[in-house]
Amino acid sequence: MLFSPFSKRRRLQLRISERRLLLMVGDVLAVTASTFIALYIWSRAADTPFTIDFILPRSYWFFVLPVFWLILASANDFYQLKVAANRLQSLQRLGLITAQMILVYMMVFFLSPRDELPRLFIFYYGIMAFVLIALWRILNPALLGWASTARRVLIIGTDSSAQKIIETLHSHVEQGYDIRGIISHAEDVGKMIHNVPVIGAGADLMNFVLRDRIAELVITEIADTDADIFRAVMQAYEQGVVLSPMPLLYSRLTGRVPVQDVKNQWATVLPIEGQSLFSPYPALQRVMDVVLALIGLLVFIPLLPILALIIRLDSAGSIFYTQIRTGLRGKNFRIIKFRTMVQDAEKLTGAVFSTTNDKRVTRVGRIFRKTRLDELPQLLNVLKGDMSIVGPRPERPEHIARLTENIPFYRTRLVIRPGLTGWAQVKYHYGSTDEDALVKLEYDLYYIRNQSLLLDLNIIIRTVYKVIRLGGL
Repeated sequence: MLFSPFSKRRRLQLRISERRLLLMVGDVLAVTASTFIALYIWSRAADTPFTIDFILPRSYWFFVLPVFWLILASANDFYQLKVAANRLQSLQRLGLITAQMILVYMMVFFLSPRDELPRLFIFYYGIMAFVLIALWRILNPALLGWASTARRVLIIGTDSSAQKIIETLHSHVEQGYDIRGIISHAEDVGKMIHNVPVIGAGADLMNFVLRDRIAELVITEIADTDADIFRAVMQAYEQGVVLSPMPLLYSRLTGRVPVQDVKNQWATVLPIEGQSLFSPYPALQRVMDVVLALIGLLVFIPLLPILALIIRLDSAGSIFYTQIRTGLRGKNFRIIKFRTMVQDAEKLTGAVFSTTNDKRVTRVGRIFRKTRLDELPQLLNVLKGDMSIVGPRPERPEHIARLTENIPFYRTRLVIRPGLTGWAQVKYHYGSTDEDALVKLEYDLYYIRNQSLLLDLNIIIRTVYKVIRLGGL
């Protein structure tokens, strides 16, 4: 017997992107209200009438502050559903974002001409934004009760990718997704995959879709190899059920591409459409690279004699260290860094990964690596066009040759310029094994597919924060 999808009143089962969008909308409204209140307090403190003539010259704050908030919030994972579901963690993250915003504002304030920026306005705004956003995040389950039903899904298939996506849903969005079961071959019925039962075969799919009001099917490779399952999946799709290939859903949740689980769905994770000739991103990225490299060099050059002296006093050898790396489209170039290891560190070992507590690293080298000061000379590589500020870290040809043999899609990293910092660097700890290289590749592939100026800014902000915390190697 088929169950009518309209037998009971349905509540909205929002997608991940829709839940995040709701959080963003609420935050932006709170920031806008905070800006309005801060302007009102400012006018009262200045004994100035709060009229349209007072607001209009300062109306740009209604654009600047929400944009600034969204950038900082994204860089601090404030829109991860796992964070949003934990009220204490949300408040801690909110306090951190507010502190970062005030700190950046104060730096700009002291570098700006006198009386160019208001002195106390940002503090009024910061207090109000913290209070209003905190209230929004604490109350939003009640406010969004009409749309708070967990999204009901079925997993199609029992292979390793099915197990991985089940683990990921449980760890990242446990409250947002309700896994109702697994559909697979008839002989698999009754099995348990990571505590989720196989409840039926292809012929049973539509019964479960209608009975449980399934909103989404997570597709693994099996849907393309079993004719009954494929037909049932297409029938569910005709009824409005969302089909999510496992690699795409995994990427949205983790910021990684599951390289070992892509299999015949490789076209869903690679940027096969290429770059449009009319896309402004490449030109804007290059402008950002040049501007940031020039600013960095202006700061770096006065420090050069001091840093060089420190390196020379700590250990014998050259100040700089050069090495061949592979860049855009497989073209080799010579990277330049401050030397952080003893002279001729690879004379006996050849090309090997550096480890976390590598004995070849000097005392000063450890400090340079943690603060990433050793990377500063690479700003010259950025100016030359060998590198970008943001991109996959450039690897040595010897490592690329080996890893290409062992890891699918590894050479995909070479379709864009390597970078001083990247998505893998801010999301993952330092790697010294081929297994670590695989995880970092998954992050790099996510960046390659989702390149944008906003993502680049996100990575730059995360990098600055990591440097401040001495989070380098």
